[in-house]
Amino acid sequence: MAWLHTWTGLIAAWVLFFIFVTGTAGYFDDEITRWMEPERPIPVVTKYADKGPMINLALDRLDKVAMNAEFWHITLPHVSISPRGWQDFAINWAEMPEEGQRFGVRVREQLDPETGAFVTPVEVRDTGGGRQLYVMHYALHYMDRGLAFKLVGICTMLMLVALITGVVVHKKIFKEFFTFRPGKSSRSWLDAHNVISVMALPFFLMITYSGLVFFYPIYMPAGIAAIYGTDRDDRQRFFDELFEHDHEHLVVSRPQASVARMVATAEQTWGKDQVASVLIQHDEGEAPRVDVLRVRGDKVRTYDEDVLRFHAVTGESIEPDADPNNTVKVNEVLRGLHEGLFAGPVLRWLYFISGLLGCAMIATGLLLWTSKRRKKTGAVLSGGLGLRLVEALNIGTVAGLSAGVAFYFWANRLLPLDMAERAAWEVNVLFLVWGEAIIYAFFRDIRKAWPEMLWLAAFAYAFVPVLNALTSDKHLGVTIAAGDWVLAGFDLVMLALGAVFALTAFKVKAYWRQLVTTPEVVKTSSLQAGEAV
Repeated sequence: MAWLHTWTGLIAAWVLFFIFVTGTAGYFDDEITRWMEPERPIPVVTKYADKGPMINLALDRLDKVAMNAEFWHITLPHVSISPRGWQDFAINWAEMPEEGQRFGVRVREQLDPETGAFVTPVEVRDTGGGRQLYVMHYALHYMDRGLAFKLVGICTMLMLVALITGVVVHKKIFKEFFTFRPGKSSRSWLDAHNVISVMALPFFLMITYSGLVFFYPIYMPAGIAAIYGTDRDDRQRFFDELFEHDHEHLVVSRPQASVARMVATAEQTWGKDQVASVLIQHDEGEAPRVDVLRVRGDKVRTYDEDVLRFHAVTGESIEPDADPNNTVKVNEVLRGLHEGLFAGPVLRWLYFISGLLGCAMIATGLLLWTSKRRKKTGAVLSGGLGLRLVEALNIGTVAGLSAGVAFYFWANRLLPLDMAERAAWEVNVLFLVWGEAIIYAFFRDIRKAWPEMLWLAAFAYAFVPVLNALTSDKHLGVTIAAGDWVLAGFDLVMLALGAVFALTAFKVKAYWRQLVTTPEVVKTSSLQAGEAV
């Protein structure tokens, strides 16, 4: 089990570190996107006591611009639609698909809550935003998505094996959780690895297993292929039956019954400001209907509790569809747990911190591996090409990739606004920094490379708020005064990460100073000093 834990962890560690870094950022992907689009104004939150006039304004607009739509969707302004803040008053619809098409073109318009007039969207810079970081944690980059899903799946399975074998290896897991011996070289890295791993072990097991479940048709396709077939239409038929999407949509029209009254009924049932949106649809063979949807709560998944359905002609209440089958329920619960869709502000921060602990768990495991190898050979500066390569990958990934994410934010502010493929170059900057960090670490004395790269990461994060103040009008002096804690929180987190990397650089430099002054290490390393660059 110890051998299996060591090597399954090492093989996938650098990819897993990338997955954890980008996936952890994904818990605040909307907030990151807001920061990366500084052209957007700070929202002015206004509460509207009566939703009826807005509903009628939205229906008037849809009558004019969405006469051939398969659904109408109205989102109501709400200050706490999610832990992420404000939702605009807007309408959405999808044009009826043309012959040979499965889906029609989808359109969204933001409206003025007072007049119902179309609000011209703010022109923002081309950016991948937080969504790009989130997507990379499961689709990687620069490769075919199908291949990326499989590679991520292999690495995720290796991590699940490493987690389970790690529990087996550390049979005194709770005793070791309270044990930390600083200044003891590899023993200190082992203690740190144990403590961090146990602190968020339930999270690591949940996030790993649920991540595997998402892409089960890719990882285990034989069942679907045997019953439905192997081409794209056959696979789509499986999903249509699974999610009961095999009905045809008819063109919708304005409901004859009062939608405003339906919303008022929903507020009487759920409470004030609990209505998120209204969906109008007409399925073939069924009566036209109006669904009033509730604000997402703090449950992982709700069913009949989050929608009230009404007949679009008579206004009578209709029973919602039956709960989805158990397969869909399990999948949606695991997805909700994995992505933290239900999480309020406090729990979302716990998700974020647990993700950072995952990064630290992988990093300490890598450092433990190299520390033990150096101890076996008695070599500080050299231990063969294999050890040298692992050291370079460790430094380049743990410190270099982390710095690369900060430079991703730098690129958002510094690249020319009219640059072709600007969003793609934001990501290119991240990978260029990561790659150059690995090359630098391979040819540099590791005693110097570690603190130097950590200092680079510290500076890169700490300077982000300064760069923001120099290039936009959404700096801390403005956002804190306006109470916009989404934008202010981003800058403050950057400063905090900068401080963490600076402290780590101090500690690592002290560690190397202590290591090379140990008599037995000095004796073995002095013969190899000439090999250092």
